[in-house]
Amino acid sequence: MSRALLVIDIQNDYFPGGGLPLHQAEDVEGRIVAAIGQARKAGERVVLVQHVSNAPAGLLAAGASGTEIRPAILAAAGEAPNVVKQVADAFHDTDLSGYLEGVTELLICGMMTQNCVVFTAISRAAEAFNVIVIGDLCTAPTEAVHKIALNALSSKLRVAASGDIWR
Repeated sequence: MSRALLVIDIQNDYFPGGGLPLHQAEDVEGRIVAAIGQARKAGERVVLVQHVSNAPAGLLAAGASGTEIRPAILAAAGEAPNVVKQVADAFHDTDLSGYLEGVTELLICGMMTQNCVVFTAISRAAEAFNVIVIGDLCTAPTEAVHKIALNALSSKLRVAASGDIWR
């Protein structure tokens, strides 16, 4: 079995001082940094995803500091590839599938649970993989929205905790 950890949209706009701060974003970021370390130690692939809006200004606008991937994530990920997307589904009109050749199990984490995480996890392109969403490595604007999204996803695919993935 070959696994990859897909880290979606850990960008400045989702943190305090950004355009749309999410629930406990800094705590989630810390757990993701640790998970990237565990994945790399296990020899698993890590792929970063970055949302860049078509809009000339505002949330996740091209060239804006809010669009940048967080430094701690970049440091932890090392030479991991970065896939740039413009819609919620990280597979849509991107080269993501090329970075996942040979992967059988796709571990998904990131921001925002109810949007980019969900749409990537249930993408038609994701059907090629055994998809697992790592719930404690995701967040949304509120805890309630996060929990509702994970509950809905659990009827379609596996939702697990990071402690169940890397033991």
